[in-house]
Amino acid sequence: MPRSNRPRRRPSSSPAPRGARADRGGQDREDREDFDPERVLAGFARLESAPDGDWRVRQVTTRTAAKEYTCPECSRVIPPGVAHLVVWADDHLFGEAAGISERRHWHTHCWRTRSYRRR
Repeated sequence: MPRSNRPRRRPSSSPAPRGARADRGGQDREDREDFDPERVLAGFARLESAPDGDWRVRQVTTRTAAKEYTCPECSRVIPPGVAHLVVWADDHLFGEAAGISERRHWHTHCWRTRSYRRR
């Protein structure tokens, strides 16, 4: 059997070399595996201005799409597990809370190609 040129691992009981970080049981590695930038950005709503007003648009990822919704543009069902958008009026006549309560789930394509007759 050929020999390996890689150095051998230190036994866990021996002290770490000077200047080396202490191992926290793989905690850093686990934190990096749990970090998902898509999931972090999906929680934020961006502001979009259009001829029919200002809209808050939030992306729903395939992981977080758990329920069935009906798209107001095409009247088709958005099944669970399909990425789509949640949209609500930012400049609602009765305030922010009323705009959020009237939010709708749209197919991404339907939102981009919508006609501006809604509202």
